[in-house]
Amino acid sequence: MVVKVYGPHYASTKRVLVCLAEKGIEFETLPVDLIKGENRNPEFLELQPFGSVPVIQDGDYTLYESRAIIRYYAEKHKSQGTDLLGESIEERGRVEQWLEVEAQNYHPQIYNLTLHILFASALGFAPDEKLIKESEEKLAKVLDIYEERLSRSRYLAGDFFSLADLSHLPFTQYLVGPMKKEFMIRSRKHVSAWWDDISSRPSWKKVSLL
Repeated sequence: MVVKVYGPHYASTKRVLVCLAEKGIEFETLPVDLIKGENRNPEFLELQPFGSVPVIQDGDYTLYESRAIIRYYAEKHKSQGTDLLGESIEERGRVEQWLEVEAQNYHPQIYNLTLHILFASALGFAPDEKLIKESEEKLAKVLDIYEERLSRSRYLAGDFFSLADLSHLPFTQYLVGPMKKEFMIRSRKHVSAWWDDISSRPSWKKVSLL
């Protein structure tokens, strides 16, 4: 069964695609152009009533919200491909902890930067320079905590690559790439080594080209 994934060109969708690649699950991508408002078409709203991407269709099963989707596949295919959840309940707890840190502490700041630096003009509004500055300052504080954590373990949840690390890939790529804020990663020795490690995985190299 080939999984259908709606919205391949956006960061949250690539979070799902890299998980599928790590698991060796075949997928088909279906573009949804948010700039053109294709996410508000009635047929798409039937799949995702909030009008956001990604959405997956796995046979008769439809699921949205990228972190819910990656948890689903990591559990459903736990014994296939890379184990992204850990081998014990304690490891699973740390994976969930750092996945929540990504969602609650890291993502809001990097999302603000992405939206206002990269997409504001395309979406028809002026970048909020004050918000950009505040978000960068808050993200720096989060990365300081990451630096301390990664000085004690190779990856966020321990010495194994997991959903917690994977979830950072798409938006951090914006940070070090088109946003030209690579210094935020490179100025922190252990964060920099971690980023080089996770961004060099074959799964990410494949997905980042989509």
